[in-house]
Amino acid sequence: MEKKIYVEGLDDANQGAVQSAVAAVAGVTSCTATAAKMQVLVNFDEGTAGIEDAINNAISGAGVTPLN
Repeated sequence: MEKKIYVEGLDDANQGAVQSAVAAVAGVTSCTATAAKMQVLVNFDEGTAGIEDAINNAISGAGVTPLN
């Protein structure tokens, strides 16, 4: 499943950290964080239990706020 998550606080300085944190979540197949668009595009296996919460927690843990 592909999901676009808008985030608050994403900039060039933390873009790589957000991308790495989300990519490390079990079940995530790809992730692209784009500071200019203030969004994270994530592809993941929706059959993985709790994955959407894990993705949002990874984003928050990297210092930005997921908005959706």
